[in-house]
Amino acid sequence: MLLLLVRHAHAGERDPAQWPDDRDRPLTDKGRKTHRKVSRALRRLDLTPGAVLTSPWARAAQTADILIEEARAAQPAVPCDALAADPDLVRLSEYAGSRGTDDIVAMVGHSPWMEELAAILLGGSETSLRVDFPKSGVMGIELGELAPGAGELRFLLRPKFL
Repeated sequence: MLLLLVRHAHAGERDPAQWPDDRDRPLTDKGRKTHRKVSRALRRLDLTPGAVLTSPWARAAQTADILIEEARAAQPAVPCDALAADPDLVRLSEYAGSRGTDDIVAMVGHSPWMEELAAILLGGSETSLRVDFPKSGVMGIELGELAPGAGELRFLLRPKFL
């Protein structure tokens, strides 16, 4: 399986007066535009995900929706609380285990948890690897199983290079 770790696009600044619950903070217009470009690049590279798992927080869910629309994914995003905070590798493994080994699965989440998940999958622990993961960035990790140290980095797509 090719796992696409996707960090959500640029969101508005924290503003408790406007968004008392930070989980409701949406993407900015700039964030939407940038992620559309990234998602179209994934489609051109033949990296359309067969499944998209997303944090239920607004900015991640909006990022997932853009990915689905622009990359032309066939399935709607599946909200997953395990991507909202510290990634729960056991819960994510249960989901990923139901996918075929040839599938492309995208997981959309937040910093610093996406960096920690990448470090766990590539290096075995959340401190084994430092990852600079920009907003709207996409990391492709080849996996036979979703387990610590089981991943092989295939690419890191940085929006500023598109």
